[in-house]
Amino acid sequence: MNKPRAACLIGWPAAHSRSPLIHHYWLRKLGIEGGYNIEAVPPEGFAEFVLHLSTHGFVGANVTIPHKERALALSAPDDRARAVGAANTLWYEGGELRSTNTDIEGFINNLDACAAGWDGVEDALVLGAGGSARAVVFGLIERGVKRVHLANRTIERARALADQFGAGVHVASWDTLSDLLPRVGLLVNTTSLGMHGQPALEVDVRLLPAHAVVADLVYVPLETLLLSAARARGLKTADGLGMLLHQAVRGFELWFGQRPEVTSELRALVEADLTKV
Repeated sequence: MNKPRAACLIGWPAAHSRSPLIHHYWLRKLGIEGGYNIEAVPPEGFAEFVLHLSTHGFVGANVTIPHKERALALSAPDDRARAVGAANTLWYEGGELRSTNTDIEGFINNLDACAAGWDGVEDALVLGAGGSARAVVFGLIERGVKRVHLANRTIERARALADQFGAGVHVASWDTLSDLLPRVGLLVNTTSLGMHGQPALEVDVRLLPAHAVVADLVYVPLETLLLSAARARGLKTADGLGMLLHQAVRGFELWFGQRPEVTSELRALVEADLTKV
């Protein structure tokens, strides 16, 4: 008798992840006998664990901080993982360990779900220059946004990212944000500013045009001050929890052979878990 397929999340630390909740929900909904575990693996043990993933009983894995760049180097990455410079999803194909980055489709599919028609935007402003910003910029360029303005507290990091993506990405200094905001149709926060325990993100959404969309990758708290201010103005918004749910879809499909759906029931389940005291 075949053993049920199992996948895992590899991180250090990893206990805080909501991925098991998401994947177990889909396994139940789709009637699939399978499993999804958390594997807390320190950096010094990561290579051994990943290179023997199937020996450990797994058909694939999600990879989170601090292992995403290392996962890229230890696998055969697709174009998306290479462009972002990090892998968050591993699976086997013909015996070979492959990797991708699903943050791109997680971000874009969540935007599509929350703000239909957003992709008529010509100018977007992305705050931050880390791995998440790389995924966002890749997705925006792929969807035809003409100009992506990139602002980061450390301007050198923004320049390095802009150089990677070419002429469509323009570096902006943090102190010129108020000049840029009236011209952009999409504002995306990829920084940790506004996250629980972090400093506030001080951006005046009143300067945005009336048709603008605001996205925040932070999901603790569920409604950041940025999103709250945007909604008070009647702007369309996309939150970090939506992105978390949408980025999980492709991994599940690769490991278990069925494409799951992001539903309001799943969102309510994860929301309830996030707001537990």
